[in-house]
Amino acid sequence: MALWDQIIKPILPFLVGFASSSVFALAIFIGFCVLVGFTKTKRTRGNARVVKSLDEAVSHQAAVYFSPTDPHGPADQLRAPELMEAAARK
Repeated sequence: MALWDQIIKPILPFLVGFASSSVFALAIFIGFCVLVGFTKTKRTRGNARVVKSLDEAVSHQAAVYFSPTDPHGPADQLRAPELMEAAARK
């Protein structure tokens, strides 16, 4: 009887409170993840089921990507057209 009164009885409310708050926090977290997960299945344009970016979600237009044939590679930032034009004016 001394074990129950001195050790287990004071710890029991802590364990119940800790378990209930943990379950509540877990339920909130899972609910938020499910809710946010459902927003990814909105169609913005065409047959796409997934929103690919925040910009696409806000503008409700599909994102415009570069074509595979567009030029790419290293750019000389010191010889940008804007800088060359400004240097020519000086």
